[in-house]
Amino acid sequence: MEYKLFGDYITLQALLKNLGIISSGGAIKSYLANTEVLFNGQRETRRGKKIRLGDQVAIPASNILITIVEPSSKEKAEYLSQLAEKERVAALVKELNQKNKKTSSIRDQK
Repeated sequence: MEYKLFGDYITLQALLKNLGIISSGGAIKSYLANTEVLFNGQRETRRGKKIRLGDQVAIPASNILITIVEPSSKEKAEYLSQLAEKERVAALVKELNQKNKKTSSIRDQK
């Protein structure tokens, strides 16, 4: 399978979580202790291992091979658009929370 990398790198923990191979970040230690995970053909046990374009992660017991690939320019544009929208919504929520906090503070003083 291919994993499209939009940043400079992804950690092994984040990769396995994003792909649904582990259920949570907390499960990674146990998973790596009990499951052979290969990074570019070598056994890997570091959950924070940085994985970059062109790298491969294999889980032989599950017959999984993950190749890290670069997304197309269209996919990059869509990703950046989604990221900008997320940031816009987060800023809006923060602004609304601050307004609500001020309003409730004024009410409490009365």
